[in-house]
Amino acid sequence: MITRRHLLLASAASLALAPLPLRAEMPKLFYTPGLAEKDMAEGRVILLDFWASWCSTCRAQVRVMEELRAENPAYDKAIRFITVDWDEYGDGDLSRKLQIPRRSTLVLLKGETELGRTVAGTSRQEIKALLDAGLAAAGA
Repeated sequence: MITRRHLLLASAASLALAPLPLRAEMPKLFYTPGLAEKDMAEGRVILLDFWASWCSTCRAQVRVMEELRAENPAYDKAIRFITVDWDEYGDGDLSRKLQIPRRSTLVLLKGETELGRTVAGTSRQEIKALLDAGLAAAGA
């Protein structure tokens, strides 16, 4: 005899086993001393993401950037994305030089010139504006 309870359990089990859509995470290029500095010296357009694995704001920023980059591959052609691990380099020379106040700071540069930044900004519009400025600076 099938009861209401059996139906509910069977429904819950089928939902739990349903495949979830997979979202491929963009590969991260992690900062090592000299990497960003070399790109800056060469006049490249770079976006530095001062990030920490435990930071929920950082994770929100990454989700927005990944969505935008997936929608517009021109971003990856024009901008080099570099993740700076805050726990390792938050008090390093690069952070001090750029006066980075905290993790979850995104800085867009062309060479040594800062084109824009957001501190703890997670809105799609704000991050898209940074990436669009990178496209414009690269002449894309």
